[in-house]
Amino acid sequence: MLVVKQYQKLSCSGKTAAALLLLVLTIALFAGLLSPYPHNIPSGKALQPPSAAHWLGTDDLGIDIWTQICHGARLSICVGISTALLAGFGGCMIGMVAGYFGGLTDRVVMRLTDLMIVLPDLPMMIVLGAFFGPSIMNIILVLTLFSWTAPARIVRSRILTMKQEKFITAARSYGAGFFHLASRHFLPGILPLVAVSIIRLTGRAIVAEASLSFLGLGDPTSKSWGLILNYAVHFKGIYFTEFWKWWVTAPLVAIILVVAAIAVLARECEKLVNSKL
Repeated sequence: MLVVKQYQKLSCSGKTAAALLLLVLTIALFAGLLSPYPHNIPSGKALQPPSAAHWLGTDDLGIDIWTQICHGARLSICVGISTALLAGFGGCMIGMVAGYFGGLTDRVVMRLTDLMIVLPDLPMMIVLGAFFGPSIMNIILVLTLFSWTAPARIVRSRILTMKQEKFITAARSYGAGFFHLASRHFLPGILPLVAVSIIRLTGRAIVAEASLSFLGLGDPTSKSWGLILNYAVHFKGIYFTEFWKWWVTAPLVAIILVVAAIAVLARECEKLVNSKL
């Protein structure tokens, strides 16, 4: 019921974005049932245009592109949510510790945060991705390493404000420690902010994973949207033929729609959170 009430508060664009993301999530969960063809074995002639048999056509090996898009949605959602949860809650804990204890702890954490912010994300991700090897788990860890700073700074700022509240001062005077305050007061107060950060980080992680896969640093056994694009644009003469109309367009449109929907939903959720603070 709470989710339904919050959904009703969204604007028309927010509701459309939420519906689109729900559709993508459904496609990811039921990818194996939405297409009769395998995602890694040829099921038709090479480079067939879209038809009733192959809705989005086939690639140079004769593998159905619609099936690849469905399984790519599963991978993108998995990487996006996993990275966002790890970075969101990890950054939440780091920011909470820095804001509560202050002093040397706060200075060390903030300098580390500043260092991570000034480092160029994509070049460092490329280097680390090449160093650790192309696997989904390595990609998630690398993306998490460069994604925790935003929620950490937001949470730290909120904790510094909450520390001045009278009920926090009273609880500390009665001997309440960090863990008690964190579980009873801090977490309920910052969870809406963390939730918005997690939504934003999901879109960022999806774009980053697609970028790494497009550059050839993704898991070669997977069928992510970035890897589909990588194979498509490296096909000789792709733009001198009509193959790009379905082979390049399908994964590109999927990435753009999902990331745009996440951005719109994050903006709407941020408005709801700000109205309650």
